[in-house]
Amino acid sequence: MFQQKRAYWRNLDNAAKLFSAASSPKDTRVFRFYCILKEEVEKVLLQRALDQTIEKYPVFLSVMRKGLFWHYLEKSDLRPVVREEYKEPCSCLYVRDKKSLLFEVTYYHNRINFEVFHALTDGTGATEFLRELVKNYLYLAHQEEGLENVELKDGYLTISDQEDDSFSRYYNPDMPRRKKKKVQAYQIHKQRNEYEPLQVMESQVSVKELLKVSREKGVTMSVLLTTAFLCAIHEDMSKTQEKRPVILMVPVNLRKVFPSDSMLNFFGYIEPGYQFGSGKDSFEDVLETVKEYFEQNLSKEQMASRMNELIAYEKHRVLKWAPLELKNRCIRAGAKMAEKEVTAVLSNMNVVKMPKAYMPYIERFGVYTSTNRTELCVCSFDDVLSFSFTSRYDSSNIQRNFYRILEELGIAVNVILPEFPEKVRPNYEGKKFFQVASFCCIAVVVISIMLNVILSPGKYWYRFVAAGAFSMWITAAVGYLKRYNLLKNAAWQMLIVTIGCVIWDKATGWRGWSVDFALPSACLLIQLSMLIISKIYAHSPREYMIYYVMASVYSILIPFILLITGIITFEAPAVLCVGCSFLFLLGLIVFRKKEFHEEMYKKFHV
Repeated sequence: MFQQKRAYWRNLDNAAKLFSAASSPKDTRVFRFYCILKEEVEKVLLQRALDQTIEKYPVFLSVMRKGLFWHYLEKSDLRPVVREEYKEPCSCLYVRDKKSLLFEVTYYHNRINFEVFHALTDGTGATEFLRELVKNYLYLAHQEEGLENVELKDGYLTISDQEDDSFSRYYNPDMPRRKKKKVQAYQIHKQRNEYEPLQVMESQVSVKELLKVSREKGVTMSVLLTTAFLCAIHEDMSKTQEKRPVILMVPVNLRKVFPSDSMLNFFGYIEPGYQFGSGKDSFEDVLETVKEYFEQNLSKEQMASRMNELIAYEKHRVLKWAPLELKNRCIRAGAKMAEKEVTAVLSNMNVVKMPKAYMPYIERFGVYTSTNRTELCVCSFDDVLSFSFTSRYDSSNIQRNFYRILEELGIAVNVILPEFPEKVRPNYEGKKFFQVASFCCIAVVVISIMLNVILSPGKYWYRFVAAGAFSMWITAAVGYLKRYNLLKNAAWQMLIVTIGCVIWDKATGWRGWSVDFALPSACLLIQLSMLIISKIYAHSPREYMIYYVMASVYSILIPFILLITGIITFEAPAVLCVGCSFLFLLGLIVFRKKEFHEEMYKKFHV
């Protein structure tokens, strides 16, 4: 591959902007691609293989950062470390304010797991990465036996090819936008295991058997599986529930329509469905309808139209210039509304190919994803087609129905019990802390009220205790939530402490101590703490620049405004704060001019 310098930062593609905004600890937007070998995995060799793989695909060495209008991905010096599997599959990888890679490689017995946050890549990109990883591992393990090192991908691909935003490249603003009628789809309502492990059910069938049945019925494998999934859901519906159609979301690899070697997200989706309850609910009836839908909606024109529609929302003037926090809330609300238009998800990753010499060492590949609904992921290797159902529902009726339908078609299904390490639990980081902190604060307030009533009725001093407990809780909570980024933590504490002091001063009969002394002192101390933190952690200018600028501007503007309006009566501390902060900001601009301009451009890019 041609070597070239990688971009220091880049915009998110169209799909990644949705994933970055809508992800949460309960809906992580993480998916797992795995390979099961016919031998135990050796950690040292897997680490060496991963190091080689990341040299070929350095675009994965990125961390998520926040700008004023959009998230963006920034080049990172962090390196992935192989670990034995230790947590629930598809657990959260993107933690806000934490500088961490957006993928992870683990192993368990003879299984190699590659988990990735969907904002970084899609199924095709993940497939290429895992293929390269497995190839490198097997070569290291068996090169002495004569196994040859082969090139899986075109050696002429560059870093720019990998980082290509194909959504933007193929976006055509002049293409007319199609109007889609919003339809409320049937929703699977069952008791959810909200805080229980992700439910995973795996199975496999013969590719040849499935192809034989598909050809006999004159349809593709995707059409046949979509029909089976729709019918499996219908069998678990009541007559009343048949009022709403069953609709599946089926992702489509746009690289098959628009040429692209991008490792970023580049996929669209179609939404085949069926309105049951009309008297024509047989498998053949549904199959014919689904076949027609695929033929009509998988054309290049239809996929381009849908792609342009999604990108047009991103480039809308109002949404484009909306602040990121407001934008995130709008995207989450839109994602929630869109969920009501889909019953379940069927994701077909198609064929995973490996060199012939490597195939005897591999048993199969598989894939599944985190979900807050029911999702079926499919991929094949050699003659093995792997199914993986994931859900957080306690019922497996739909999975049972799906397997039975395939067997009735003459396709033998082998259900597999997936193996995971013992003592693996869901990762809802921080939940217990907030429960304990909230309970302690409430307990302090309740106890103070009881003591107030018993010892000194009529004086109401418990109000100050309650206000103090609330103030401490706010400070501690922000400190905990922003613990991954101490510089951002310091900036938030500056805001909270200074505003809190003003509120306390006002509530206790205004004496001006909050603006005369507390405000300038807090601003200077916070800026000093930022310098110390940056030195201790050896932060680069790009990491501390924006927080230095924010702290300096706040420390200049607020005291200056209070001075010229006469609110500050004892001027010396405020003057000292404004002057020192101005020199601090000026020093950044003069001595770190390049980094200053780069950071301002990144943070304010639209």
